[in-house]
Amino acid sequence: MIVELKDTTISKVSKALVQIREQGGAVALGRVLTLVIQTDIQGLESAVKSANESSREHPCRIIVLAETKTAVSGNAKLDAEIRVGGDAGASEVIVLKAHGEAASDPELLVTGLLLPDAPVVAWWPSEAPLVLSSSAIGRIATRRITDAARQSDPHAFLKQLAKGYHPGDSDFSWTRITLWRAQLAAILDQPPYDPVTSVEVTGAPDSPSTDLLAAWLGLKLKVDVTLTRQPRGKSVSGIKGVKLIRASGNIEIIRKVPDVATLIQPTQPTREISLPRRSDRDCLSEDLRRLDPDELFGKVIKWFAR
Repeated sequence: MIVELKDTTISKVSKALVQIREQGGAVALGRVLTLVIQTDIQGLESAVKSANESSREHPCRIIVLAETKTAVSGNAKLDAEIRVGGDAGASEVIVLKAHGEAASDPELLVTGLLLPDAPVVAWWPSEAPLVLSSSAIGRIATRRITDAARQSDPHAFLKQLAKGYHPGDSDFSWTRITLWRAQLAAILDQPPYDPVTSVEVTGAPDSPSTDLLAAWLGLKLKVDVTLTRQPRGKSVSGIKGVKLIRASGNIEIIRKVPDVATLIQPTQPTREISLPRRSDRDCLSEDLRRLDPDELFGKVIKWFAR
C-alpha cells in the first residue's frame, strides 16, 4: 500500500504512520534500525528495491531523501509517500521529496521520523558527500555506506574516503570482495605453508574493488603487490584475477566469465569456483549485519591511500 501526502510536514507524516498502523495492523515492533537513503530521483526505485529486499533479513524503517531538480529552487514544499505491506518488504518506507528551502536541512527532515533508541545507518547509493561523518545525514548515523563504483572517479573517491575516514564508514567496493577474501584466506590456510613472496592483482581500470583487494593483500601479507589494469571486458568487469607467488608454486584465481573463476594450484587439479558479482542487495544486507565500525576496512583504506 502506498499513501501519498502532498505539500505536507514531517509532523503530518508521523501522524499518518501511526494512523496506517492502527487501521491496517502494521506495527513497528521488531524494527532493529533506521536506514536513511539519500539519492537522486533517478535512483529512487532501485535503492528502495534493494533496501526492501535487505529488510527481510534486517527489519527496519527506511527513510528516503529523494533529491529533485527543484530541490534548491522554487517555493518551500515537502511531498511524501508512505509505503507499507507488499510495497515495503519487511519494513516501512517513507519517501521524502523536498523542494526549495524545505530541502536545505536534510537532518531536520529525518530527525522526527527516526525510530527511538535504534541505530541509524546512512546509505548513499549514488553521489556521496566528500566527508561522510560531517555531512548532514552522516552526523546522525552510526554506520555510513557509500559506493565508490558509482562515483565519477572511483579511484579519487577512495582517496578522499581515506582522507576523511571516521569509524563507521564503509563502501560497497569493500563488501563486494568478501567472497574473494574468503577464498584466498581458505587457500592460504592449506599446506604447504610457504610464505607468499609477492602478489599480482588484475582488474578493470575503473574497479575500486580491485584497489581494495590489492591493499588488503599487501596489508595482511606484508609483500609487494603489483596492480595491473586491463580494459573492461564485455562479459567480465571488476576483479579479473589474483596470483600469489610462492617458492613451492604459484596460486592463481582467474575470472574470465561472470560468476565463475578458475583456481590453479601446484600439484592439484585445476577447478572452477563460484565467485559471483554481488548485488546492491547482497552488499547492503552484509553491511547491516554489523553496526559497529569495521576496523579492518579502516586499516585497508588507509593502506590504499599511502
